[in-house]
Amino acid sequence: MTTYKTICPYDCPTTCGLLAETDNDRIVKIKGDPDDLISGGLICRKMQRYEKSIYSSKRITTPLKRVGKKGAGEFIPVSWNEAVSTIVERWKQALAENGPDSILPFYYSGVMSFIHRNCGDALFNKMGACLLIKTLCASAKGAGYSAVMGETGGLDPRELADSDFYIVWGCNMKATRLQSMPDIVRARKNGKRVVLIESYAHEMASYCDQVVLVTPGTDGALALAMMHVLHEEGMTDLEFMRTEAVGFDEFKETLSTYSPEWAEGITGVPAKVIVELAREYGAASAPAIILGSGNSRHGNGGMTVRLITILSAFTGAWTRSGGGLCGCNTGGGPYVDMDRITRPDFRRNKARTVNINKLGSALQGENGETPIRCLHIYASNPVASVANQQGIENGLLNPELFTVVHERFMTDTARYADIILPATFSVEQSDCYSSYGYCSFGTAYKIIPAPGECKSNWDIFCLLAKGMGYEDSYFYQTEENLIKELLEHPLQGLVDLSVEQREILKTGGLLSIPFADHTDWRTPTGKMQIVNNDLAAPIPHYQENHGGSYPLRLIAAPSAETLNSIFLERDDLVDRRGDMTLAIHPDDAAVRDIADKDLVRAFNDLGEVTFIARVTSLVAKGAVTAVGVFDTRQSVTGNLVNTLHHERLSDIGEATTLNDNTVDVSKV
Repeated sequence: MTTYKTICPYDCPTTCGLLAETDNDRIVKIKGDPDDLISGGLICRKMQRYEKSIYSSKRITTPLKRVGKKGAGEFIPVSWNEAVSTIVERWKQALAENGPDSILPFYYSGVMSFIHRNCGDALFNKMGACLLIKTLCASAKGAGYSAVMGETGGLDPRELADSDFYIVWGCNMKATRLQSMPDIVRARKNGKRVVLIESYAHEMASYCDQVVLVTPGTDGALALAMMHVLHEEGMTDLEFMRTEAVGFDEFKETLSTYSPEWAEGITGVPAKVIVELAREYGAASAPAIILGSGNSRHGNGGMTVRLITILSAFTGAWTRSGGGLCGCNTGGGPYVDMDRITRPDFRRNKARTVNINKLGSALQGENGETPIRCLHIYASNPVASVANQQGIENGLLNPELFTVVHERFMTDTARYADIILPATFSVEQSDCYSSYGYCSFGTAYKIIPAPGECKSNWDIFCLLAKGMGYEDSYFYQTEENLIKELLEHPLQGLVDLSVEQREILKTGGLLSIPFADHTDWRTPTGKMQIVNNDLAAPIPHYQENHGGSYPLRLIAAPSAETLNSIFLERDDLVDRRGDMTLAIHPDDAAVRDIADKDLVRAFNDLGEVTFIARVTSLVAKGAVTAVGVFDTRQSVTGNLVNTLHHERLSDIGEATTLNDNTVDVSKV
């Protein structure tokens, strides 16, 4: 038996270090790496049985060509030569007949590494194809934080041990920040208070001292009302805010409008609760707000995060260890030169841009744009995870559209492909990684050979580039050579490494990068920007979300058993998660004659989806919550929750607004 260090490749803030035990041919066991200073060896149950996914009998191990109707999932094996020649022929035809604007690469978070996630950009830049605007997850959150703090580093979760009061705000830590859960548990044992602000509190309620249920999309009103109380009761650090921020006095003059009584009518949170929460927050020396992403997925998402970010600094908490905001930019990096991977210098035209959240419209040729004739999908499953499921499926059925999918399993999107290319797992390729929730960077090298004819994204794109006749040396190197090049040209986050640390990266392993200086204001003004004149709304204020004409607000929540649409091949995880459920408050259920476990339909102007009702007081009144991403074959009608999601974008950051939709619900 031989043990190798490797890294979890999936969309999680932690990017855990792993130990892979092998018999020098196959992975026998995966466990957490106790030397990882972030996870300490604690990993989620999904990765504890990673080998079940790697060696699943459902895995695709040869190129496949469609023989049935689009979407029917009927394919036959073909050789790599036939697959590559077919793809190249269709690309060249599209370029000749419709131009490069007719070719769209599509990818997101199926793998979160540097090379295999991003290397396709080099080929599509060379081709002059469309440029995908990748704002599916939390770009409104990032834009809202950046509007105030720029590139200033917030709290690394490892600093939470020093906090003396915690607000877990819109964050299901059990599903998305598992490695920080021990900090919360220890804090409560040591007498520290943990308050949860959520619209759906099922997963986290038992880990917190108090649950504050807020109407979805109104978190900004709650933040404003808390700042109103802090200012009225003299709990604002006036010297800090006036010295370290731009526009504080102008902003504070607006706070009289935002009383707790005003906020109660919007948020559903009683005014008394708002006052008590603000006082408790203001009395703490080093309070930490652990901010999730769900409340940024609204039409007012950027503004909401701006307001919560300002609240986190209102008492001067950022000057004290453990005080401030956790969940945004940690201040690590940049680590490697991404241009060496994506090669923007290859492009010779002005790229047509397509927002990832508007795929359905792009495929259906709306707004008079050049029709998409070739769609190349990797590290993504848009049928199950992008807004407007029906629009995407209708677009994929277009007989004039040629679709290629890199995949390991027959996902909902792969079923619509014309060609499927068998992809690799992280232990079958080499890459480098950084976490977006902590300050860390690491490398992980290929451990085992890929089964059958599976190839990495890097190898696939190099094959396709050669098929197109591109002779650039970039496409004739190995992924290991590219890692070496990146490490030989480090950026700010890696320039001061020791000889020992550089050796770790050469052989494989994770590095812990020092915490950021939280008052080193990396903004254009050199201060926090409460008023930001570069924005359409310079002065922060309460802003309504998109909403809708239906009576219930729909939330899409993460599941701890699966990750987006990944791990659906694992029967153990799928069975543990159970059926597609819709959480509804008892009062909302009663007026609709809905009982727990009833079959219900949720509907709006986009379509309808069937769920099993979960009647619970842990969801806000006037809201319903669908947990997890499912396979269409697990749905009664084949429709998933994204059937009910509009393509509308956030106020800033061009982000998804998947939590900003309204529905009604009735018993089936």
